[in-house]
Amino acid sequence: MPLSTFLVEDNKTIRDNLIPALEDLVGARIVGFAESEIEAATWLTSHAGDWQLVVVDIFLKQGSGLGVLRSCRQRRPSQRAVVLSNYVNADIRARCTALGADAVFDKSRELEAFFAYCNDANRASA
Repeated sequence: MPLSTFLVEDNKTIRDNLIPALEDLVGARIVGFAESEIEAATWLTSHAGDWQLVVVDIFLKQGSGLGVLRSCRQRRPSQRAVVLSNYVNADIRARCTALGADAVFDKSRELEAFFAYCNDANRASA
């Protein structure tokens, strides 16, 4: 069964590469995307049961991924929030985890671990 995934990523090039990679490598079904904090928070709230995984970048066109994490703190236990960003350090990892992120990955160094995590999430949801 596909992993219903919502992307919060403002970079079109990254989105255009990440979507097919998630579909092919993980069996994800992309249910939507947002480029800003408000757009993401609105979608996640109005579609509370329509996603299993949200993938969040830290820097967005407006707002930040930290605000997106805050907005989905009340999600179901089966729903996972993952940060995938170029700006990851110990402080960002700690802040994201404190805001409810299930995992934090660096786009430039941890893509393999990110996809492995997504595959595990997909298997767990089946």
